[in-house]
Amino acid sequence: MSKKNRNNKKNQQNQGKVLNGVFLYSGNITLDQLCRQTGISATDTIKDYLLQGKRISLNSVLTDERVGEICLNNNLDVKRQEDSALEDFTKAPIFDRDIDKDPRCPIVTIMGHVDHGKTTLIDSIRHSNITGKEHGGITQEIGAYQKVVNGKKITFIDTPGHEAFSARRARGARVTDIVILVVAGDDGVKPQTIEAIDHAKAAKVPIIVAINKRDKPGASSERVKQQLASLDVVSEEWGGDTMMFEISAKQNKGVDKLLEGVLDLAELRDLKATTKKEAVGTVIEAELDKKEGAKATLLVQNGTLHVGDYLAVGQYYCKVRKRVNEFNQGRKEAVPSTPVRVTGLSGVPVAGDRFRAFPTEQDAKAAANSRAQKRIGKANDDVSLASIAANAKNGERPQLNLIIKADTQGSAEALKSSLAKIEVPGTKLTIVHTASGEVNQSDITLASASHSVILAFDIKVSQSIKDLAKENHVEIREYNIIYKLLEDIEAALKGKLGPVYHEVIYGHCEVRSLFKASHVGQILGLFVTDGKVTAKSEIRVFRNKELILKTHITSLKRFKDDAKEVLAGFECGATISDKFDLQEGDVLEAYGQEEVKNG
Repeated sequence: MSKKNRNNKKNQQNQGKVLNGVFLYSGNITLDQLCRQTGISATDTIKDYLLQGKRISLNSVLTDERVGEICLNNNLDVKRQEDSALEDFTKAPIFDRDIDKDPRCPIVTIMGHVDHGKTTLIDSIRHSNITGKEHGGITQEIGAYQKVVNGKKITFIDTPGHEAFSARRARGARVTDIVILVVAGDDGVKPQTIEAIDHAKAAKVPIIVAINKRDKPGASSERVKQQLASLDVVSEEWGGDTMMFEISAKQNKGVDKLLEGVLDLAELRDLKATTKKEAVGTVIEAELDKKEGAKATLLVQNGTLHVGDYLAVGQYYCKVRKRVNEFNQGRKEAVPSTPVRVTGLSGVPVAGDRFRAFPTEQDAKAAANSRAQKRIGKANDDVSLASIAANAKNGERPQLNLIIKADTQGSAEALKSSLAKIEVPGTKLTIVHTASGEVNQSDITLASASHSVILAFDIKVSQSIKDLAKENHVEIREYNIIYKLLEDIEAALKGKLGPVYHEVIYGHCEVRSLFKASHVGQILGLFVTDGKVTAKSEIRVFRNKELILKTHITSLKRFKDDAKEVLAGFECGATISDKFDLQEGDVLEAYGQEEVKNG
């Protein structure tokens, strides 16, 4: 289609009509439009929602669920009609074997443990490319770069951390073709090495191992290979299918062979795309610039992106302009596996968002708006034990993916072993990742990417992590009794899961005075510093910010009277179940378990 024809294409307007008792519509629709097209009373509809405690106006843009609700309440069936401009382009497959016949260069992400040489390897690759002054060089300024090896390009995404890698995949973006796993020869496999392997396996992306720091004293590639073999990453020379290279990133030794290995693996994978369709791809990074406004680094994964194209990027849109993008050293188009930068977006997209080129601004805007509307009205697709149990109860045989975090590595491994023994016919239980320590951001992104439930055993989960988990539709289940954890997992797989409880911190109080009583032991004089303390509170006692005791309150009093709760700013007296001697200045954290209500 010519540019003239593309620009002359008419804008697709919102259309709706009632046919045989069914309301047919497309695109975004307001309450006013719905009522005009169906004859439904807008006044009665607004009144009905107000009685339910919900606000709605004539100009309210309706979610698909609300359109259905209003129509069904007025004896109308409803059906959304999509057109090519309004379809959810984020769900369409990026690659199509039937039409993808053109070879494309591999897209690589570098991963590994901190201080094992990821950044040094990246710098080594960049430096060699700069000194060689090879054609099609590095586009460092846009968060991605390319290296030419034996006349063939390799695209590197300059966000090597496994968190960024997994975050993109969590949004349905299959960006990386190959992972280079960097392992220091003197340090061996470490926790983030294991984590990186789990991320790559969850994404089903092949690994090439770079055993770095080969020149350092104590470096042993054989030890590294043995450690990796225990994690099912077996080198080719040991009968496995994983290429492994000894390198010194600092001295730039062995790097060329490593990159040649990347090309060999890419050839085996037969990576293909097509240049003969409108561009689709993924957001690598995005930001709001004071001078340029909303801008984003994009990776063209298929099709060809031209200067003058219109893009829907997630829920935003823009026009590709020459002076901003400078595709591939000033070229006016970008082919598959090419990183580009665009500015002038209508908003800041999220790393991992999908983009697609459209022939007209109207089409791009319509697709972006449709995507925004779908996000507003998106049904809750959280993966949780409750949803697994509901599926099992309905006769489905679900797969449950778990991430285990525990207070010690011993506890984590014991849980992994115990969970592996749970067998429910027709179901599949997979342990995606196991580690000790607190639940962190990487755990959330991996859980989102692999559709996993996180089991937190005998560790405290921070509120910021809980908020992040909620934002990413990830369930964190907290336990301190192993048999309860195992019972819940088995019950979920059998469709018999009971109520869900979560921990709630009520408040904190400080020990101001101590008294001895022969019949009750130690009586605590407390001052509630924030929140509240209740007569049924569980208690964590901290001394100099270190946890020293877990117990519960046995009695709570205000003056001489029993109290159900005492609020911040007041003094109270309490006894605890444990005979542990507390000290003045100890801090008590009051908490409890509350049932999670649906909806």
